[in-house]
Amino acid sequence: MHVDHGLSGTTRARPGLREALAACRAGDVLVVTKLDRLARSLRDATDIADELTKRGVALNLGGAVYDPTDPVGRLLFNVLGMVAEFEADLIRARTREGMAIAKAAGKLRGRKPKLTPSQEKHLVQLHRTGAHTTSEIAELFGVARSTVYRAIQRAAET
Repeated sequence: MHVDHGLSGTTRARPGLREALAACRAGDVLVVTKLDRLARSLRDATDIADELTKRGVALNLGGAVYDPTDPVGRLLFNVLGMVAEFEADLIRARTREGMAIAKAAGKLRGRKPKLTPSQEKHLVQLHRTGAHTTSEIAELFGVARSTVYRAIQRAAET
């Protein structure tokens, strides 16, 4: 069993999918619960199904074996693929719409800064004295060295 945690079918570059396809041999059956778990675009779904067919691997979608030689089977496969792609497009559109509404309301500001302005000012002062290394300053403030470097760079720009 191959599973991709935290990844959707919208991208074809998934470790679980790659492992599952690599493990398939001629005469095997690849079982997928739903077509949208395999791919969220009709092109990807068709490419994967064609690749499996050429290798002699059957594709089982939710209990029904996909037969590329059957016109009805191809029709249903294409309809399911189009529905999966449509769902992915709807999710993207709703996400963009929600982000635009949040931005218009002033609620989309990105990640909260690790340091308050006063902490950042203190950090820069410590760095300028030269008494502490960047690693020591990072440890004092509980941040990564890259955060220290960015704070120093922002202070130099102002």
